[in-house]
Amino acid sequence: MHHTGGPGWRITMDTSGPMSIALYVRDAAGLDGAGHPALSHVAPKIHSSDHSHLIAEVGGISALKTEWEAWWDQLLKAHPKMSPELAPPGFRAFSNSPALRRLLQAHFGAALTWARERGGEYAALEAEREAHGAPHLLADMVDDRLLQTGRASRDFTLTIIELPLAQPRAWYLEPDTIIMSRELLSQPQLFRSYVQPVVDLLV
Repeated sequence: MHHTGGPGWRITMDTSGPMSIALYVRDAAGLDGAGHPALSHVAPKIHSSDHSHLIAEVGGISALKTEWEAWWDQLLKAHPKMSPELAPPGFRAFSNSPALRRLLQAHFGAALTWARERGGEYAALEAEREAHGAPHLLADMVDDRLLQTGRASRDFTLTIIELPLAQPRAWYLEPDTIIMSRELLSQPQLFRSYVQPVVDLLV
């Protein structure tokens, strides 16, 4: 986790294991475009398969999409906590989402392993960034905006959630959250093109 801050403001960058698991399940089920925002596929790519036989009697693919989107919304609201609880093998927190529950029972082991591997990669990436001073880019962006405005910063917090997404871009969720590919910070100009407008809005 990276923290950057000054008088009255704070920017946090971190990843999310539960969200990585959710994205694995989304891609394994072939739920392209599900959720808000509609994020790109994960990287490394997950092979999707047909689950119609598994979920036909509990509403099929449309029910699964609705249930997954409700789960995703809960994860966004709860971040950085994990809610609802992922408790195999019964996944009782998903008793009102029977299609999603079946997908979790089918894929949880693989999804958890995949998400843990991505978490390990992220920890190594964080250490490398700290060594090269990459998180200072955020403070520079705030300073640039304060120079433009000629005043002190408003009080704000900004949460940046970095996920293993194939597309090097960011998605802004009003009022104070950005979801972005964990590769984006390694491309400073592209990173600034997505994040500076949000910083300008908040500062």
